[in-house]
Amino acid sequence: MRLQFLAIAGSMAIAVVSAPKVTAQIPFLTDFQAPSKVSNDSDNRIVSDWIYLDGRRLFQIAGTKTNFPERLKNVQQNLQEISQNYFRSTAKEPKVEIRTIKESPVIYVNDQYLMTITAQDAGLRQVDGMSSANQITDVLHQDLQQAKRERQTQFLIQQGIIAGASGLAMIVLSWGVRRWQRRLEYESLKPIFPTSAADKKITTQLNQQHHRHLQEVKKRLFQLTQAAIWGSGTFIILGLFPYTRSLQVGILSAAQIPLRLGVVILGTYVAVRFSYALIDRFTTTIVNSSALLTPESSERLQLRVSTFSGVTKSITTIVCAGVGILLALVALGIDIVPLLAGAGLIGVAVSLASQNLIKDAINGFLIILEDQYALGDVIAVGDVGGLVENLNLRMTQVRDAEGRLITIPNSEIKIVANLSSRWSRADLTIPVSYQANIDVALKLIETVALEMDQDPEWLRQIVETPKVLGVDHFGDRGLIIRVWIKTQPLKQWDVAREYRRRLKVAFDQAGIDIPVPQQAIWVNDSQLLNTPMNGKAD
Repeated sequence: MRLQFLAIAGSMAIAVVSAPKVTAQIPFLTDFQAPSKVSNDSDNRIVSDWIYLDGRRLFQIAGTKTNFPERLKNVQQNLQEISQNYFRSTAKEPKVEIRTIKESPVIYVNDQYLMTITAQDAGLRQVDGMSSANQITDVLHQDLQQAKRERQTQFLIQQGIIAGASGLAMIVLSWGVRRWQRRLEYESLKPIFPTSAADKKITTQLNQQHHRHLQEVKKRLFQLTQAAIWGSGTFIILGLFPYTRSLQVGILSAAQIPLRLGVVILGTYVAVRFSYALIDRFTTTIVNSSALLTPESSERLQLRVSTFSGVTKSITTIVCAGVGILLALVALGIDIVPLLAGAGLIGVAVSLASQNLIKDAINGFLIILEDQYALGDVIAVGDVGGLVENLNLRMTQVRDAEGRLITIPNSEIKIVANLSSRWSRADLTIPVSYQANIDVALKLIETVALEMDQDPEWLRQIVETPKVLGVDHFGDRGLIIRVWIKTQPLKQWDVAREYRRRLKVAFDQAGIDIPVPQQAIWVNDSQLLNTPMNGKAD
């Protein structure tokens, strides 16, 4: 699996950096920014930017913020007009000269005005005006010649061959990645069966979740690989020709922010799904390591693993989402340091206003840490209770016997009764008539319990030999005999129902009655006793 991820990453790297040696120049994403700030004054601050020829950087110019946009546009237009005239001419080399007008160096190309070197331009290079002009003329002389050579037919044919080879390489790489993806998808369709009959249901479920999350991560990485192959290939082909190279600058300028945000979003999503796979893998390892534990401890561990897995995934999602938001702000060029400082103050204010939520989170963490209860347990909290269906740091949701979903904030859980922690007990009270032979009844009750304990169908549910405690008290229904049967978690109700059924059959066969509530009325009034039953006097 590691080799698969490395191969995918390697194919992405090849698609991005395996460009042929051509004259195209690919600027970095970080180079396309707003004009750089040199001073901190409002309108008189100095900003700078690049002058381009065929998408290739030539030199930088600078100026005040108010006048710089117009100057940048004029210099770029002058250079475009000069270059077009030079390309149409038969001259092999451009005539680049520096003239001094009003004590300022002025650059002319083929007797056409290009620009005047200002003090800001010289200050940008930290040299005097004439030295700055000489640097710019050297760049112009070299790059104009190169731009004209790139428009020659022989060069265009050579670049066309390279473009065709690049396109073919893109198709081959894309086909190979797609074929690989289909093969992995076909293999992933095979169902995951337990390796042995002793494998636990929770282990199979975690393995399936782990497999599903990994498949999702692979799918997104394959999509990213395809986008990288075609995007980088197209970008490289555009840079091969002088007529399309300027599109590189436009594409990078327009797609810079969306591309960064897309990478952050996709990276965050892949990180979340990959973390889910790691959590499932970790929890599966814990469950598999419980093979040496007792059955009761193993069952309990599975419940804890389900709870731990769900809560950990929720925390991981929140952390990844928070980091993704911060990275998105950085990608937008926003300084997050003041935001983090402000977020700290806001966090203090929110914490004061949401103390109940904090109590919920702390109490929920302690519930999970101390294993007070877990998913699948049956609990009683105050007047409500039921099966725990959802448990997180904020709340607990239980389903009662009537099917109602009850939500309890964790901070409200002070005392909880767990009816299924590690083992359970069927507490039975059996009424026997006062006229029955108590010794025979006790022996029969014990015999039925022991026979049920030896029944293979109930041997797994009953974990200890049932105990007949004896006559518990005298009640209005007769003698009350108490029986304890220790069972697996959540099995006490099934065991109790079956035991009552068997005991009723045994009582019927032995002729022992199960009494109903009785009440005796004693009348001591002699006048009332002498009254006729029909209400008439003698």
